[in-house]
Amino acid sequence: MEDTPNAFNIEGFCLAHGVKRSLVYDEIKAGRLRVRKAGRRTLIRKVDADSWLDNLPEGTASKRTEG
Repeated sequence: MEDTPNAFNIEGFCLAHGVKRSLVYDEIKAGRLRVRKAGRRTLIRKVDADSWLDNLPEGTASKRTEG
């Protein structure tokens, strides 16, 4: 049995990926995150979520400095 859903609503996407709603809407508006509409519901397919995640820029570990 698969634990990961085939699609997320906005809230579910935010919880699963640790991001805020405002970032999700910015990414949708910029065309970097594809969505589907089911009536008034906005859905993000798992494959589109994975693609978005794969296309994020790579980061580097850096030490935080306290001032």
